[in-house]
Amino acid sequence: MKLLALLALAASVSGFSLGNLKDVQSPLLNAAGAGSDAEVLAGLKFQFPSEMQSLSKENQELMIESWAQLQNEHSLDKLQSKVTQYLKSRKPVSSKNLNNKLKNFETFSASVNNFEIFTSSDSKFDNYALRVKENSPEILGLDSVKQFTGYLDIKDVDKHFFYWFFESRNDPENDPVILWLNGGPGCSSSTGLFFELGPSSINAELRPVYNPYSWNTNASVIFLDQPVGVGYSYTGGEEVKNTATAAKDTYVFLELFFQKFPQFLKNKFHIAGESYAGHYIPQFASEIINQADRSFELSSVLIGNGITDSLIQYAYYRPMACGEGGYPQVITDEECDRMDSQYPKCKLLTQLCYKSPSALTCVPSTVYCEGMMKPYEDTGLNPYDIRRKCEDEGGNCYVEMDYMDDYLNSEFVKNAVGASNIDIFTSCDDTVFRNFILDGDETKPFQQFVAELLENDVPVLLYAGDKDYICNWLGNHAWSDALEYSNHEQFASEKLKDWVTLAGKKAGEVKNYGIFTFLRIYDAGHMVPYDQPENALDMVNRWISGDYAFSKTK
Repeated sequence: MKLLALLALAASVSGFSLGNLKDVQSPLLNAAGAGSDAEVLAGLKFQFPSEMQSLSKENQELMIESWAQLQNEHSLDKLQSKVTQYLKSRKPVSSKNLNNKLKNFETFSASVNNFEIFTSSDSKFDNYALRVKENSPEILGLDSVKQFTGYLDIKDVDKHFFYWFFESRNDPENDPVILWLNGGPGCSSSTGLFFELGPSSINAELRPVYNPYSWNTNASVIFLDQPVGVGYSYTGGEEVKNTATAAKDTYVFLELFFQKFPQFLKNKFHIAGESYAGHYIPQFASEIINQADRSFELSSVLIGNGITDSLIQYAYYRPMACGEGGYPQVITDEECDRMDSQYPKCKLLTQLCYKSPSALTCVPSTVYCEGMMKPYEDTGLNPYDIRRKCEDEGGNCYVEMDYMDDYLNSEFVKNAVGASNIDIFTSCDDTVFRNFILDGDETKPFQQFVAELLENDVPVLLYAGDKDYICNWLGNHAWSDALEYSNHEQFASEKLKDWVTLAGKKAGEVKNYGIFTFLRIYDAGHMVPYDQPENALDMVNRWISGDYAFSKTK
């Protein structure tokens, strides 16, 4: 990457725009290639004044070296290329609504598919409204249960979050409610809905295919497109750039949801998700339990193949690729050695990010540590399943993702669910991805929120398909063992035991102490319900029933 592009990215991290800098003779403009350390230091002090001042001289030198290296071909070049490719292909959201900032929610709702509009009687939610549209099951043919779609609208910042809600196939009056979140950052929870655990998947003919192992078999499930800008969600102004902000938005959504549907307040409520939801879920749950006047209670959380404690999890990229995760080695011995030699710097950068979390310290950690995966990426193997080649690069390695995108881009579907104001649906939004990465959000620590949940008696399940590479089971097992909380020693001393499903299948290994559980799932990749739908349903049904040790036999 040329320095101008690097400066644009660095400027966006620190809150400046390139336009603001064009007339400023920043020393960073001269910091390319032959630039001296003094010039780079001056440039970083210009971009990150308070953050640089707080660092020791030794750590300032580390930042000088690291930010200079961000120009390398396998660092920000790759990120910028991905963002540029996405922006070239993306159509703008329709101006039908975005260019008309209406004065009140009633007018807004009447203009879009005749939504019902719900506002809270609580004055602290005056700036919010929930659009609700009940969808006849016959229209899309996804399931026979009651189902609703709509938006959380945040008026003053023009943010609109899409949700899709399916009641339980069993006993919706009493069954638990689950909020499902996909990761990314920037991926729609429609991935979970249509690719993993929802009532139907989408085939090559863009027809729904009934899923007998849907998670709404014994629970009502909400699929939320967040942060804003993801999937059918959209914004006319403010973007979300970190998990902390996303947590506040999601809490408000849940408040309005349960106020609109008070019949579910007496039911158990769980949050589940995968991948970057290893960031989302811990902080979202923390946001909930720290709201003293919340109207609903959180019963548990489930995190699948999550990224939560980067400092520990980065250490397991090399072992997983080099045959230590239960699958044969997929890169050369020389590449394994190279990854070993790279990890100490990754560890040093990530430790600094943990100690002084900011874009200054965390972006270099993210870029350098993710760069360690290059030998694996060069194999062409699927990062979500070490057993397979990547089938479709544009569809996150799965052609079925293209079917989902095409289905959700059909005017018939958009009109049916009330998303006709969206010109194009994409399963993963690279603008959101870029914003989070450049805020330093990816490498920041989130495991402390898991400890907080456990100390507040909120059960936590970490489950991991053992053929995933990107958020592999080795790293998830390691950070769960290392988690500092009051029962750390007891949990760490427990041994992995066989997990046998209620159908009598040996499906993995489980480790449990009290309300904290780690589950290794055999022969599943990153998306466990996609690879092992029957076993995944056994897992979720037993967890939400309170079988935290997976010890019941029937």
